[in-house]
Amino acid sequence: MVDQNKIKKAVKLFLEGIGEDPSREGLIESPDRIARMCTEIFAGMEEEASVHLSKTFVIENNEMVVEKDIVFYSVCEHHLLPFYGKVHIAYIPDGKVVGLSKLARTVETYARRPQIQEQMTGQIAESIMKYLKPQGVMVMVEAEHMCMTMRGVKKPGSRTVTLSKQGCFAENPYLQDTFFRMIHE
Repeated sequence: MVDQNKIKKAVKLFLEGIGEDPSREGLIESPDRIARMCTEIFAGMEEEASVHLSKTFVIENNEMVVEKDIVFYSVCEHHLLPFYGKVHIAYIPDGKVVGLSKLARTVETYARRPQIQEQMTGQIAESIMKYLKPQGVMVMVEAEHMCMTMRGVKKPGSRTVTLSKQGCFAENPYLQDTFFRMIHE
């Protein structure tokens, strides 16, 4: 659970540490605003993907399901700077599907934590495999990282792409190609 009092104290110390006066007009409410913001952007710390993936619907056909362009915002655990982009998910059902909004909610569960993109990609795929039990899943994440844009190497516009293939997607290049064609349509 987010401890807003600790965050407020830390923000005040941080402002003092960079040479600011936390009591000046523009900053006096910043510790409180940042504490409230943390409750929102780190809400995934309190969630489990199983909640979103447990409600399923029986289906007759087991054709590929693709949910693409799921926008997300996360925070890099190394620099506490944002990274953001899109997640594309495909799975081959094994007799049941999940509501499409539940895939986006699963993305949010993992994005709303201090995180690295490589780990988040795997967590989304693993949760879908574990709770939905499809024949296979493929997750692709494309993101821009502010730690690459505004500090260090300073390369705005560069994107990092990560991929996780499990089950039949790991073994079948045709399914992989179909996924890539579908997300680029």
